[in-house]
Formats: sequence, C-alpha cells, structure tokens
Amino acid sequence: MQQPAIVNNIFSETKTFAEKVLHTMHYQYTHNKVYREWNDILNIDIASVNALKNIPFLPISFFKTHIVTCGQFKAEDIFESSGTTQTATSRHYIKHTEIYRESFKKSFALFYGDIKEWCIIGLLPSYLERGNSSLILMVDSLIKKSNHTQSGFYLNDFYQLKKVLTELEIKGQKTLLIGVTFALLDFAEEYSMTLKNTIIMETGGMKGRRKELTRPEVHSLLCKNFGSSSIHSEYGMTELLSQAYSKGGGRFYCPPWMKVMVRDEEDPFSVHQKGRGVLNIIDLANLYSCSFIATEDAGTVYEDGSFEVHGRIDNSDARGCSLMFL
Repeated sequence: MQQPAIVNNIFSETKTFAEKVLHTMHYQYTHNKVYREWNDILNIDIASVNALKNIPFLPISFFKTHIVTCGQFKAEDIFESSGTTQTATSRHYIKHTEIYRESFKKSFALFYGDIKEWCIIGLLPSYLERGNSSLILMVDSLIKKSNHTQSGFYLNDFYQLKKVLTELEIKGQKTLLIGVTFALLDFAEEYSMTLKNTIIMETGGMKGRRKELTRPEVHSLLCKNFGSSSIHSEYGMTELLSQAYSKGGGRFYCPPWMKVMVRDEEDPFSVHQKGRGVLNIIDLANLYSCSFIATEDAGTVYEDGSFEVHGRIDNSDARGCSLMFL
C-alpha cells in the first residue's frame, strides 16, 4: 500500500518538532470543525499562537461525544475504547491506517530494535474479544512482522503459554510478552517461572477483573513471580496513534513525533513543559483527527521530556486501561 505523502513529513527530520506542531495546529484549525469550534469558544486567536505552551488542547472526552476528524472521509478503521458498562466509549476515526502502522513500527524499532529478532506473544484476552482495538491491530502486526513461528496471541491457555515461554528461554530467544495487567497477574500466580530472555510489558487494564493495584504494586508482583529485574510498560490509548514506552520504573519516553506536557489541574489553560499536573499530549500522527489532546491522566513530566502517570484525575470516568493513583 502506498503511504500517504504526509507520513514522510510526520516522521522525517526535515522540519523541527515545533515547526511541525504549528503547521499541524493551523491545518487542524482549518479542517477540523470540532477543534475549530472549541478554539473559537475559548476566543483563541490561532494566528497569534507561536509557542507550544500556548497551543489549545482538545479535551479527550470529545472523542466520546463528537466525530473528531479533519474534513469528511470514509474511515479505513474506527478504533473504539473499552470503557465500562456505565460510560460512553471513545471512537477514533482513522483516515489512513498506514500512518498508525508506520508510527508503531518506527517506535518499536526506536525502543527495541529489529522486530525480526523478537518473538512476540500477546496476552490480551479482553481486547481479543473486541474487533475494533488499536492495541490488537498493533500487536497483531508486530507478531506478523516478527516472522517467528512461535509468535502469536494467547487467551486463557496458560499451560500452553508456559510451555512456549519455557521453550523460548531454553533457546535463548529474545521474547516480548505484552499483556493486559489482569491477565499477566493471573498467569504469574498460576505459573511462577524465571524469565531471563523475556521482556514483560504491561499495557494496563484491570477492567473490574481484580482488585485495583498501583503500577508499582503490579510491577513488584510480576518481578517476583517471573524473576525479572524490571517490567516494561506501554502508554497508548484509543485517541492516539502513537505510544510511549517505559523500560522500567513506570517512567515513559516518547518517540520524536510525540510530546507530553502538563497542565495545572486548577487552571487547565496553564500548560508547562515539566512539572506535576494533568497530562496534555501532542501526537503528530493524529494528523486527520486532533494532535492536541488534554487527557484525564494525572502525572509528572520531567526535564528530559519523560513522564510518569499517577492515575486518573478525580471527577473523570474510569478508563478501561487505567491504574489507580499512586
């Protein structure tokens, strides 16, 4: 499939990040009705915005109540959040799925190297039951790109999963076990084993299946049961087309086309490059929806641009992939 021409601009280094951001902001103000109306309600003069801290961010809840797109198009994919029975779900209309594929492929290469060196195992039972999960699309693509005979998804056959992981350990095969939190904990409790060549990556997600735990508590349990020194994490969501990764300790790093900032919980229009507050995300891969998302995740952004997620802000709906406050 031929890539949309704009993909090269998102991932190339022909312009600075700030230049790309300002260009994207003007493009989306012109073509995204929801983003434009939000800015107009706030009486923001887009022409005068010339710094990242002054960019208007769209509340993430708009993805639950509006169709957030640049112009009208027939979506190649519609990603939908898991949500709960009490809450509405977010819907992200994707004009070019190839942009998403390019984003996660480049991110994986940036953080973990050549996909063909890995065996990819997905333990995502709750997501596999849905047909519109961006996470499933990503992991399925990584499984196929790895081209390893033992790469694949697992539902509830923990015995077979243990058998495969044991075989891979004996071979010394680099393996990524990426799983939803409750499934990883269930597997760890049923089959404690030492994994020296396997990276365990949690994506969050209790969904009422277990008692809510903080991320450090989850990581401590997984480290103990798998003999691992650290647990990796993926930070992504339905409303984004990029992911940040943590290689331990819950501190996430973004790819070059993504940036996390922080806003004051009492003054949502006070946005800073670092500090503690509520997370705002710039995702240039969201070109045809909205690249400027005001999330409902509390966190801390550090001097080097890395960040931690502390949980949901008070008064926000519980998201399916959330972990409790620290």
